[in-house]
Amino acid sequence: MKKSTATDTRRYWLFKSEPDVFSIHDLANAKGKRTSWEGVRNYQARNMLRDDIQVGDGVFFYHSNADPMCIAGTAEVVKVGYPDHFAREAGHKYFDESATEDNPIWFMVDIKLTQIFKTPVTRDMLSADAVCSNMMVMKKGSRLSIQPVTKEEWDAVHALGGT
Repeated sequence: MKKSTATDTRRYWLFKSEPDVFSIHDLANAKGKRTSWEGVRNYQARNMLRDDIQVGDGVFFYHSNADPMCIAGTAEVVKVGYPDHFAREAGHKYFDESATEDNPIWFMVDIKLTQIFKTPVTRDMLSADAVCSNMMVMKKGSRLSIQPVTKEEWDAVHALGGT
């Protein structure tokens, strides 16, 4: 896929994180409100990080395995996919002995916080909305940690979040 940064080609994504591991508030407290999105160990999600996600793309920051599970806010991609160096650090929780410099296997992007929703958008809110109820995150058995979001879904979630 050819990479582009034109605004009309902006895409949207949902990134899942468990808030007790890394929450949107951790991102807000990160240096420059920016971080790498590392540790993804699913090939389909890796392919999106490596091939599809571009600088300027919008990201929903989703708190999974939480009560309630919700979209807590948004971020923007500020660096395209690059090798996840933690995969090559022996002893690191994301270490993968099969990853090498020549064959990195795993990739990450950098994101920067754009907003924390005053009202987090819960699964109940998503379920009750005609557009959002069809989001990939709402599908039974959908466990992928990186998911595409349509422009219509992006706008609907913002409306639900009061922005």
